[in-house]
Amino acid sequence: MIKNILFDFGGVFYNLDFKKTFEAFEKMGFSDFENMFSQYNADSLFQDLETGKITPAAFYTRIKEIAPKDVTDEQIRDAWNALLLGFRESSLDYLLELKKEYNLYLLSNTNQIHYEYFANQLSEQTKHKLLESFFIKAYYSQNVGLRKPDIEVFEFILKDAGIKPEETLFVDDSYTNFPNAEKLGMKIHLLKPDELIENIDYKSFN
Repeated sequence: MIKNILFDFGGVFYNLDFKKTFEAFEKMGFSDFENMFSQYNADSLFQDLETGKITPAAFYTRIKEIAPKDVTDEQIRDAWNALLLGFRESSLDYLLELKKEYNLYLLSNTNQIHYEYFANQLSEQTKHKLLESFFIKAYYSQNVGLRKPDIEVFEFILKDAGIKPEETLFVDDSYTNFPNAEKLGMKIHLLKPDELIENIDYKSFN
């Protein structure tokens, strides 16, 4: 019986376009940025930012060190945030309905730079003020020091939230994040590019 739903963020409640960030860095002279960072693989620099091992300031400094030409913190920030398009408002609203039946949690591989951008955007774009208000708890990689697809982040959430894996459905748009969740006994659902969370048949997982 599913009692808990653990949602990913980007590609689930929020629209992303990684190509926009790749193009923005290419305009700054980077020729291999897409290989350094992508949806399915991340260079250690980006992993360190996502797990809070380095600060945004240290991230900007490192990018400037490897940049082919002089760039500012603001240029790096804007290029880094270019992939962030906006919220799926209908999906956010649907969470209010799901909360009546399930315990909702959020798990996102993100970073402080992106978080500050989309947190401000939420109140500007929607009637909602705080993303965390939709969930019992939101787990951001830069705060917990762990990231998907590592098994440790799922173990941490299950223990921290006090929930059972067999009673938990994990919804994500990246299949690479599923094997370790399944290994622990969680149910999974891959959200396809043209699918919304309001189209999922949650009862089918019981």
